[in-house]
Amino acid sequence: MPEVRIKAEPRTEFGKGAARRTRRAGRVPAVMYGHGAPAQHLSLPQHELMLALKTPNALLRIEGLSGRPGLALPKAVQRDPIKGLIEHVDLIEVRRGEKVTVDIPVRVSGEVFAGGLLDQQLVQIAVETEATNIPDGIEVDVQGMEVGTAVHARDLALPQGTTLQVDPEVLVLHVLAAPTAEQIEAELGEAVPEAAEAPEAPEAPAAEAEAEAAGGE
Repeated sequence: MPEVRIKAEPRTEFGKGAARRTRRAGRVPAVMYGHGAPAQHLSLPQHELMLALKTPNALLRIEGLSGRPGLALPKAVQRDPIKGLIEHVDLIEVRRGEKVTVDIPVRVSGEVFAGGLLDQQLVQIAVETEATNIPDGIEVDVQGMEVGTAVHARDLALPQGTTLQVDPEVLVLHVLAAPTAEQIEAELGEAVPEAAEAPEAPEAPAAEAEAEAAGGE
């Protein structure tokens, strides 16, 4: 995975007011941890960071701080729930050759056999890999898979130097039998029960009926 160079600035003001001022200036408050060193408080350019984090597990080359540039991975990202802008990011410092545990995407290609329905249980999976060589994902070809076929974690083709960090028996995806038109119709019928019939009006008591008859004579 290529490194993304990003210019950082030290951050000396803290609190909600300082964070708002940082965001108004087009930057994102951030904290970088790692290797037993004190946490570094910094800010990063909003636009460049948004572009970089479009790639899962983006490897950031942090420049502009004291000392030589450092490498970091995004650990936690907070976004505005409405605008989607990044409000804060936690970074974990890494080194070349170091192993890290990350979640990488599981991507599916192809079409299952006619009459089958693909059920993907995992869209990403935890692996251990070199921090500076994180795979961008794992591809699973389901072309022509028949009903009953299953792919477990142990079946995935992992890149060299990458190992699973989940139970090998975990189900990644399988092919189910697609429901027939009759089954769908039956399920829809059960979901919409017939309207209850309106109760019949009670009959008038005999005394009332006789009174009405006498009055009509």
